[in-house]
Amino acid sequence: MFQTFLIKYGEIAIKGKNRHLFEDALVKQICHALKRVEGDFHVYKEQGRIYIDCDPGYDYDETVEALQKVFGIVGICPVMKCADEGVQKLGDDVVKFLRQAYDRHDQSFKVFTRRPKKSFPIDSMEANAELGGRILDAFPDMRVDVHEPELQLYVEIRDEIFIYSKIIPGPGGMPVGTNGRAMLLLSGGIDSPVAGYMISKRGVSLDAVYFHAPPYTSERAKQKVIDLAKIIAAYTGPIRLHVVNFTEIQLYIYDKCPHDELTIIMRRYMMRIAEYFAGETNSHALVTGESLGQVASQTMQSLAATNEVCTMPVFRPLIGFDKQEIVDIAQKIDTFETSILPFEDCCTIFVAKHPVTKPNVNIIKRSEKKLAEKIDELMKTALDTTEVLLIE
Repeated sequence: MFQTFLIKYGEIAIKGKNRHLFEDALVKQICHALKRVEGDFHVYKEQGRIYIDCDPGYDYDETVEALQKVFGIVGICPVMKCADEGVQKLGDDVVKFLRQAYDRHDQSFKVFTRRPKKSFPIDSMEANAELGGRILDAFPDMRVDVHEPELQLYVEIRDEIFIYSKIIPGPGGMPVGTNGRAMLLLSGGIDSPVAGYMISKRGVSLDAVYFHAPPYTSERAKQKVIDLAKIIAAYTGPIRLHVVNFTEIQLYIYDKCPHDELTIIMRRYMMRIAEYFAGETNSHALVTGESLGQVASQTMQSLAATNEVCTMPVFRPLIGFDKQEIVDIAQKIDTFETSILPFEDCCTIFVAKHPVTKPNVNIIKRSEKKLAEKIDELMKTALDTTEVLLIE
């Protein structure tokens, strides 16, 4: 019965003179998301609202699922759209809506009316009373409860009238693309896909870099990361995934540097490479899945040591999260089951038995001087041989 959706947004409403830019970005993201759904859709703005008109043959469940992945949406409301033909006709339409939308008609209810169209003959409070009376006449077993109603009926009186009773939660946040672009360091673990999701929720477009270490990591490990990127791309839009062959750099570091510093030094070279590709893709920041104190490379001193090689900001959306909070989000966005597949990445293969937890940057730099003979050549080879995949 629902051929129209009313889309509710949150923070966009307080953007003042720039509000229309955010609305336009949200409309664009909705149109992109609905390309994956069979059917034709008309997405448009009108009087501070966004609406979607759907062809009769559209798939309701697929449409809602696609919209629940669009950042910026806080509520998805399936509505019955009616012409404004006066108070009597509005009452008839409300009764018709309840007959079609519900099998039971013995619930408690409350009517919420908004009347942006001031020429409508009665105001919002009068409409609430009038419509409540019409409902009680049509369904004697229903009853009014203004405090904890089982059914909340919403009526918006505009140039057309919109009637709905369900607000399906959206993901919230800001439309992707309204806050620039960033480069995500994506591994096959639980944390980095969640970090990508969280930063994109703030309106950031994403590209990603993955460090592959054949033959120590398998093609299955690479495919796992590609699969994670596909899941994230359902929320963020297309991602350019840079697959860097990191094996020779890791082996050289392993051969030349103290083993308790391996993780930090490898991480510093990963950040250098990620920043290079960030510059190539017009990204303005790096994004990692690090959480303070979770492992040895994520102490405050370790994070400072890896930051030291970067000139652009490094965002860590999970910095204050504990592991269970990260797992909960991973399960919500469907990355968890893929992340726990038993295919190790290069970070886990080359971990030292007793890594330094409070690295001194000056000591780390002295250790890196031992790499001077070949590291520039190995870095150039890694950059030149990087595979770029478009993930949609």
